[in-house]
Amino acid sequence: MPKLICVYCSSSRDLDSKYYAAGEAVGRGLAERGWGLIYGGGNAGTMGAVARATKAAGGPVVGIIPEFMKERELAFHEADELVTVDSMRERKRVMAERADAFITLPGGIGTLEEVSEIMVERGLAMHSKPLVMVNQDGYYDGLLSFLDRMIAERFKTAGFKNLVGVANTVDGIWPLLDSPAEFEADPLWQPLK
Repeated sequence: MPKLICVYCSSSRDLDSKYYAAGEAVGRGLAERGWGLIYGGGNAGTMGAVARATKAAGGPVVGIIPEFMKERELAFHEADELVTVDSMRERKRVMAERADAFITLPGGIGTLEEVSEIMVERGLAMHSKPLVMVNQDGYYDGLLSFLDRMIAERFKTAGFKNLVGVANTVDGIWPLLDSPAEFEADPLWQPLK
């Protein structure tokens, strides 16, 4: 199996077309690099756009979907592998364990929850997988400002900024995945010897 990139994004069917276009560009970009997609298994919103584009461009698609969503016909059945899980927590766990890196596109509260957990785990040295946030048209400006405030108020160290790469466009994702910024967790969270 090629490298699997986890993409967090929206299931909303009522977005501006630019967000679906970005999802499609991410899917094509994954396949062009010989990478596969692992994601929430849905067929709607930017989730569906990324999956369809990855598949159409010849890349493998692995969907992880809770049973209750599958029952509502929300699954992307064309996935090369569709794993049904019992809960949203299990979905996140399986995606995170199997992913080699993470991309976060604009999304809602579920997307924010997913990426927050990955950031926490990376900050605690539980993994060192690259994470790129796509700040399309300034979508995540408020969140990035909040992260700056965490640093300014000393809730996090200045190195915390290197935990996540920020791309303003889809084209900006790839260099950040290929050469992620070095992030060193707080000494408290370094592996015990």
